[in-house]
Amino acid sequence: MASYVAPGIKDKFETLSTDLKNLILERNVELNNMQDLIRVLEQIVEEGEAE
Repeated sequence: MASYVAPGIKDKFETLSTDLKNLILERNVELNNMQDLIRVLEQIVEEGEAE
């Protein structure tokens, strides 16, 4: 499954750094709205704190 970024949030997604976008896309997620994007970002932060 490939990650999906809905057209409605693509402009917000594109403001992220390349590294962060790659981290998100590697997760094979479906981002339909800002809540989906925020949830994935929170997961990344939580994982970073665990290391």
